[in-house]
Amino acid sequence: MKNLIGYDWKESSNGATIDVTNPATGELIDTVPNVSLEDVDEAVKIAKIEQKKWQEVSIYERAEKLYQFVNFVERDKDRLAKLLSEETGKPIKEAYGEIANVKIGVRGFVERAKHLYNESIPAGTEAGQEKTMQITVRQPIGVIVAIIPFNFPSDLFCQKVPPALMMGNSIIVKPSNYNPLTLIEYVKLMLEAGVPAGCIQVLTGDGPIVGQALARHPGVHLVSLTGSTAAGIQTMGTASQNLTHVMLELGGNDAFIFLEDGDMDLAIKETIWGRLYNGGQVCCASKRFLIHRSRKQEFIDRMKQVIENLNVGDPSNPETDMGPLINENAAKRVEEQVNKTVEQGATIICGGKRDGAYYYPTILDNVTKDMDIAKDMEVFGPVIPVIAFDDVEEAIKIANDSSYGLCGCVITKDYSLGMKIANRLECGGAIVNGASFYRSFEMPFGGWKHSGIGNEGVLTTLQEMSRLKTIILKNIL
Repeated sequence: MKNLIGYDWKESSNGATIDVTNPATGELIDTVPNVSLEDVDEAVKIAKIEQKKWQEVSIYERAEKLYQFVNFVERDKDRLAKLLSEETGKPIKEAYGEIANVKIGVRGFVERAKHLYNESIPAGTEAGQEKTMQITVRQPIGVIVAIIPFNFPSDLFCQKVPPALMMGNSIIVKPSNYNPLTLIEYVKLMLEAGVPAGCIQVLTGDGPIVGQALARHPGVHLVSLTGSTAAGIQTMGTASQNLTHVMLELGGNDAFIFLEDGDMDLAIKETIWGRLYNGGQVCCASKRFLIHRSRKQEFIDRMKQVIENLNVGDPSNPETDMGPLINENAAKRVEEQVNKTVEQGATIICGGKRDGAYYYPTILDNVTKDMDIAKDMEVFGPVIPVIAFDDVEEAIKIANDSSYGLCGCVITKDYSLGMKIANRLECGGAIVNGASFYRSFEMPFGGWKHSGIGNEGVLTTLQEMSRLKTIILKNIL
């Protein structure tokens, strides 16, 4: 597939390409350009030109084009879900679920933008301002770069692209090199829906080169990145050279706290969903399982029984529960992290095996609060490390003893206690009686500490992707 660079679908100016392979089979699916710095510069220059035109398009017209995009995605959902599954390795039923989210996300941002009214400050609220009107308006921020990771490309496209366009910005989409094909197809559908070429573009290429070139470019006004903490820190440093705004949704090592009175059936169900979905490749997945000592063995035994009955295999099979990780290197990384944790004293209860890009669901017992995995080692795979605790204060301390602060959760029948714990967790989102893997399009989603800067969601993104101006009508009254 080619990239939309400026107004045309092109190869890289230097002819370099990137192979996109199916992680389940290793087969080549397609190639995409590995764009050059010259391509980046061309894209930004044209994005600046087209943004000035796009901001003159009425909000109603912008909305109609995005609604049409939703219609086209629904029309092509079978083709898109198959492609997403093939290039990502996620089970086809999960791919269909992610494609179905497009209409939820796009519609949410469109309706919010249509009702994001200006505000006025009444005359006379401040001494000396009795004859003056003050009106706040939101205007486009300019050229936005959306750097999207491999794990949920469709969902994150919808978190970034629709709000950018609705607020009158132009946007350059930078997908992951591992699975950019679905997002390239989305950009094609955007053009079919009437969004002008140049107002939306898509560039594929090496992140440390292309992503940083975009963040460094003086013509870029906001970088919205979802990715690792290391990538976020690098991008923030690069963007700071031009005081470019950043929105960063980064890594996490979320704590799952199960209290003595917790509902074990619920805990098992939420662990399957909140840890093993997408092979555990989820930033806000529960990754540290803090289980009250009196219930720890019960949790392990129940989880082991469920895991042993999961269908791990071909993602194209509708009966498959879990496919491979995004590639073999990702699986090797998980393997290394598990082996390191075992060296530190943990015990493998089940799993602990790798086959190519597949890493099988794994339970680790005898994990202690001083191990790397219990603090700052984020495992992006289907691994459940179990840490015992004796009282609530100890659980909260372990949960907060991490440089990450994305999400967290607590399972308890005492909602009052659950609320108190949720309030004390040092993270951007806290769930009571559910796994930390919870993200609606409406909610503000963002992390504390090394898990990010800014909040993404219908409630907040439109404000983040626009600039606030106050217009003063002096002595008008």
